[in-house]
Amino acid sequence: MTKSDSHPIISTMTDTITRINKLEEQVVELLTFCERLGDDNKELRAQLQQLTSERSTLVEQKEKVRVQVESMISRLRSMEKA
Repeated sequence: MTKSDSHPIISTMTDTITRINKLEEQVVELLTFCERLGDDNKELRAQLQQLTSERSTLVEQKEKVRVQVESMISRLRSMEKA
């Protein structure tokens, strides 16, 4: 008789404990991964907010420059006709 044959209950319990420990390790890895994803998500949301704000500022500046250029073109055309 082998050792596992003489104590099948102990062997089954050992296997079960090993599987539970492995599952526990996987759960810890999953939680760590979820935390990292959460942190990354917060960082990406902050970057998105900053980029959205910068884009808005650039759109406003572009519009001001467009109006100034159109005004200069109008003045130049007026000077040309005079």
